[in-house]
Amino acid sequence: MSTNITFHAGSVDTAERTQLLGQKGITIWFTGLSASGKSTIACALEQHLLHLHKFTYRLDGDNVRFGLNKDLGFDEKSRNENIRRIGEVSKLFADASCVTLTAFISPYRADRAVARELHEKGGLAFVEVFVDAPLAVVEQRDPKGLYKKARAGEIKDFTGISAPYEAPESPEIHIKTDECDVTEAVRRITQYLSEKGFI
Repeated sequence: MSTNITFHAGSVDTAERTQLLGQKGITIWFTGLSASGKSTIACALEQHLLHLHKFTYRLDGDNVRFGLNKDLGFDEKSRNENIRRIGEVSKLFADASCVTLTAFISPYRADRAVARELHEKGGLAFVEVFVDAPLAVVEQRDPKGLYKKARAGEIKDFTGISAPYEAPESPEIHIKTDECDVTEAVRRITQYLSEKGFI
């Protein structure tokens, strides 16, 4: 860890940003198995919020691995670091009064707790959305063919098959995508944000 550094506070604080932009920063953290619907819902929500003239941005698990996290694999240590980095990045976006959407499997409760704690220490809101679908359902969907490869032993450390997924114990929002379509999921999340005064 670097030691010869000093935090440089800016001239703009959170209250001023919130007032001028007309919205509060928040991170909406989508977690769930691969093919549960995280990215699909996050994409639809991002578009919906932009049409409501809200400053929003989506961070997607696969997309981030093309750049910021391209040096990481899928072993447990790499997954921990992947989520640590995204927790830090999403905190920066939320501090800028952005409605930040993160769609990551983020299989470990401890890692998600670290991301939440980062936000809470900074006085920033963090909402966990559990995008829940039974293993049998996501295996049937399997849009990228990853479950088939994992079952065949071609992919190691695959969440839900050869690596664990620790489901949230008390998420703010719980969406069962085998019972709820994308439109309804977006409606429920938007309603939550509105009721809590974020939009």
